[in-house]
Amino acid sequence: MRPPVGLFMTTRAPDPDLKLILGSGSPRRRELLGQIGVTPVAIRPPDIDEDVRKGELPRDYVNRIACEKAEASRIMDDEVVLCADTTVALGRRIMSKPENPDEAAGFLRALSGRRHKVITAVAVKRAGQVWQKDVQTTVAFKCLTERDVSWYLATGDWQGKAGGYGIQGPASAFVTWINGSFHAVMGLPVPETISLLTAAGYPMPGDRL
Repeated sequence: MRPPVGLFMTTRAPDPDLKLILGSGSPRRRELLGQIGVTPVAIRPPDIDEDVRKGELPRDYVNRIACEKAEASRIMDDEVVLCADTTVALGRRIMSKPENPDEAAGFLRALSGRRHKVITAVAVKRAGQVWQKDVQTTVAFKCLTERDVSWYLATGDWQGKAGGYGIQGPASAFVTWINGSFHAVMGLPVPETISLLTAAGYPMPGDRL
């Protein structure tokens, strides 16, 4: 696995002509970028194998996937690509996106009344160089009843979300405590993303004033 190199790599000078490519189809990540005034010129999610390797730990997994997404993204010399991956970890167990309501229900029952970690890794690539960082957040769920589980499944909000829930939607009713980054649980830790883009030379809105 490629080590998380993140902010330890060389920082490049801001390039006003640099274009941002978002290597993710997540509407939540586009929304969070929009909140800080950043708009990608294109959305190009790379197609990679996201299966978990035998014995792979959650943090290693998300860092590997985020880095592989960045490595698989083809970009021009005037482009920088931003990729990310999020997973829910209950101990060593990795809870990715559920494939069906039954799997989502199983995730919710396992998380009921317990604390778990949500880990988001971000990778930024420019001209063959990758900057990477991960953020871990601890989330606690209340004890869920079968009525809670059935109600949430009926909303359809579980689809496409790691661990079978989205903290910014109806599942917010289940969250009793959080320690860490709310935005990272949504899928993109904002301050860390700004730091990585800045390190790669992408000019943030404030740099253009």
